[in-house]
Amino acid sequence: MKLLHIDSSVLGPHSVSRQVSAAIVDRLRQATPSLEIVYRDLTQTPLAHLSGSHLAVAQGAPAPAELGPDLAASAAVLDEFLRADVVVIGAPMYNFTIPSQLKAWIDRILVAGKTFKYGAAGPEGLAGGKRVIVAISRGGYYGAGSPAAALEHLETYLRGVLAFIGITNPEFIVADGIQVGPEHREKALAGALQAATSLRAA
Repeated sequence: MKLLHIDSSVLGPHSVSRQVSAAIVDRLRQATPSLEIVYRDLTQTPLAHLSGSHLAVAQGAPAPAELGPDLAASAAVLDEFLRADVVVIGAPMYNFTIPSQLKAWIDRILVAGKTFKYGAAGPEGLAGGKRVIVAISRGGYYGAGSPAAALEHLETYLRGVLAFIGITNPEFIVADGIQVGPEHREKALAGALQAATSLRAA
């Protein structure tokens, strides 16, 4: 059993999403001591954003020498994802959506012929069967029915992206209102950590 743990917050030890994603991994590690864990910190080893050269190579153009290391990083990231049985993602909301570091990672795993394909009936996801758990932190309140719900482009985006590649049952643990005040932050973090420790083992 292989687990891929992804963090994308720039806040280091002060990050709520990092604390919750770590708690999720701890819960699964305790349940399955033989679990093989690969950790990728997208702020410590950031991926470059896609460029015209990346897309040209993807469409069959020769790869320029200077792009070699980045293409190797892409291949490694995709391989990590494809090999994982479980993926845990720490995803804070920045300006109503995902961090750009996480977007760069998503751009490397949404690969035609690897995680999805186009057929006569439209796109088909090829990465189904993985368990994906996402630890979300948001400064305000963006749940359904809240005044700011229309600005929620973090969970909704990730649900759409994951469904596109065949992962239709992602699990989300959400810490909301962490910038509203210290008490709100404490309560949100405590609730998210409790949810992490209560996750089903497998």
